[in-house]
Amino acid sequence: MDTPSALGTPRTNNATTVLLLGGGDMAREVTYALQRLAVEVHAAGREESEPALRVADSAYIVDLHDDDAVLDLIRHVNPDLVVPTLELKCDTALFTVEEEKIAKVVPNAQAVKLGARRDGYRTMAHKELGLPNGTYALASSEEDLQAVADLIGFPCVVKPILTNNNSGHGQTTCDSPDDLAAAWDSAISVMKGNAHEVMVEQYIPFDYEITILAARSVDPVTGNLATWFCEPIAHRQENGWLIESWQPVNMPSEALDNARSVAARIANKIGGRGLFAVELFVKGTDVYFSAVTPRPHDSGFVTLRSQRFSQFDLYARAILGLPLDTTLISPAACSILYGVEPESDNYSLSYDGVPGALSIPEADLQIFGYAKTKVGRRMGMGLATADTAEEARVRARSIVEAISITQTTDGASEG
Repeated sequence: MDTPSALGTPRTNNATTVLLLGGGDMAREVTYALQRLAVEVHAAGREESEPALRVADSAYIVDLHDDDAVLDLIRHVNPDLVVPTLELKCDTALFTVEEEKIAKVVPNAQAVKLGARRDGYRTMAHKELGLPNGTYALASSEEDLQAVADLIGFPCVVKPILTNNNSGHGQTTCDSPDDLAAAWDSAISVMKGNAHEVMVEQYIPFDYEITILAARSVDPVTGNLATWFCEPIAHRQENGWLIESWQPVNMPSEALDNARSVAARIANKIGGRGLFAVELFVKGTDVYFSAVTPRPHDSGFVTLRSQRFSQFDLYARAILGLPLDTTLISPAACSILYGVEPESDNYSLSYDGVPGALSIPEADLQIFGYAKTKVGRRMGMGLATADTAEEARVRARSIVEAISITQTTDGASEG
């Protein structure tokens, strides 16, 4: 699909159609952004209660890691664009879609293949682009992990090799050999299928972590692909879980130039249109490549309040080849509300403390509407603006701290 001269009307013969592969909270925001442009959105996920499936024009339940099932769905929907919203293992189906020109895959099938394994983009960045990054190696057993960690040195970071989302779930920082057994168990626990392999990374003593959002679309002046950059986003994680993010970041101009250079090289190498969330470690003016997600990223939720157009709006425009505007309008922060361990198998959820949370100055609370809770699931988030990013961080944390998730066992069924 080239840049459209006009956008159609949903549920008509001239509709501009997008099929989202994945129905989570970020897919919901992408759905909203596309629908604001009158795009007809089809969403596929694992269960009908997923947030995007509840708001899309059409919804489908499918195993998104099954090549045959995904290809059958794409042929049935016949969309203009196929947009993966999480890491998938159906790249064979997507290569077929490209070869047969059934639809345009965003950004392309090769990106999906590289993203399915955590070492895919790291290998590309290291061997093909020569970008600075920490030493890493793979381990396929606990015994192998011991040997690899000794080679890499301590502290080191152990991560699952097969990723199921763009979060850091399952990763552990190991300070000594005593931490490796638990790190192995944590990594294996979040991987689907029978995968038993982890990546061991050198720990880089960075000053802070940032995400550079690089958006690629068609320059209306030249007609060629161009890259726009959002202001850098800082984020804090604990045990691989995003806790908070904020924008902008006060960093040296040389470091910012280096970060944007790395992000541009990564985005150009992957190719295609879309949004590329490039995660970097910053130490002084040096930057080190960590990871890239070729779509919106959880650290970018903050752009819903910090930018004139959020990462989701930019993504929607980019995949359609439309002009972009990455203007920052206010310092802002985002704090994540996580799920808890279910108390029973049959329950309904409620969120207490909402009036107090929304009484905080410049506060916004978003609840994603998942039917079930679990440890590690993003259930919602607090967003806040302020005169400074630090003040916004305090407000965003206060929003989440005001909310408690209550489970009621009352015979309610999932759905």
